[in-house]
Amino acid sequence: MPRHFVDLFDITAAEARALIDRAIQLKRDEKRGQRPLLLAGRSLGLLFEKPSLRTRVSFEAAIARLGGNAIFLRGQDVGLGSRESVADFARVLSQYVDAMAVRTFLHATVQELAQASTIPVINALSDGSHPCQAMADLMTIEELKGPLSGRKLVFVGDGNNVARSLAVASALLNVNFVLAAPPGYEFPPAFATRFADRFPQAPLVVAEDVRKAVIGADVVYTDVWASMGQEQEVDKRRSAFAPYQVNDELLALADARAIFMHCLPAHRGEEVTSAVLDGPRSQVIRQAANRLHFQMALLVWLLGDRKEGTG
Repeated sequence: MPRHFVDLFDITAAEARALIDRAIQLKRDEKRGQRPLLLAGRSLGLLFEKPSLRTRVSFEAAIARLGGNAIFLRGQDVGLGSRESVADFARVLSQYVDAMAVRTFLHATVQELAQASTIPVINALSDGSHPCQAMADLMTIEELKGPLSGRKLVFVGDGNNVARSLAVASALLNVNFVLAAPPGYEFPPAFATRFADRFPQAPLVVAEDVRKAVIGADVVYTDVWASMGQEQEVDKRRSAFAPYQVNDELLALADARAIFMHCLPAHRGEEVTSAVLDGPRSQVIRQAANRLHFQMALLVWLLGDRKEGTG
C-alpha cells in the first residue's frame, strides 16, 4: 500500500519531526549549491479544483528541483465525480504518475482518492485540513525561534482547515497551540473529539478573549475571515471578527520577540493591518518560501529511496 499524506492525524510525532529536519537540511543544501536529484524521472500529478499560487508553484518547483516533473490538471477539465468517478480517476492516474497532490473542496474527495489510488496522495488543501501549510509553518517557527517544544502559537480566527492542521502539528511537536475565536467559530465538534482521542495529554485550547490569548505568544498567526466557499457569510463574519484584527496594539501584547504569520493571501485592513503584515515582525514571505522546502522533503519521503528519505 502506498504511503499517503492526507491528514496530520495519520502521521506520528517522529515522522513529523523527521520531515521538518529533512526540509531544513534540503534548504541548507540548496544554499550551498547542492541539489541532489533524488527523484529523477519521477512525475507528480497536480489536481486542483481551487485557484492557487503558493501551493501549485511550490509543488511544481519542488519536484523539478529534485529532478522530476509535474503535470497540472484543472478540476473542471477532469470533471472529477461527474465526467468520471473519483475511484476511476485515481486508478487511471496511478498508471501515469508516481504521486498526486490534490487541492479540492471536500476532504472526503482526498480520502476517496487515497483509498482507490496505488500511488501516494497528498492533501494540497481541503475544507478539512491543510497539512503542507502547517508543517512548513512549524519549520519556519523553528528556524526563527529555535526548538519548537514549549513555544506558544496563537491562531486568531476561526477553527478553519489551517487552524486545525496547525493544532495537530503543534500537538505532534509539543507546541502550545491556542485558538482565539469569537463564539460560534470554534473548532467543529467532530474535530475536537478526534483531537482529544488522539492527544489526550494535549488540551485543545480555545479562547474568546483575544487580548488575553496572545499574552506571551511566540507566534501570532491569522487567516482571512471568510475562506473560499464562504462568500455568503462575508458580512456576518466581518462583524464577528472585527475585534479580532491583528494590529500593532494586539501584537504588542505578545512576547517582545514574537513573530507574525499568515498563510496568505491576506485582506489588508481586515484580519490584519498593513502595518503588521509589512512590519518587522512579519514572516509571511519566509513561511511562503518554506512551502517549497517542506514539499521537497515530503516528496522524497513519499517517493524516494528509504535510505535517501526521512524514514
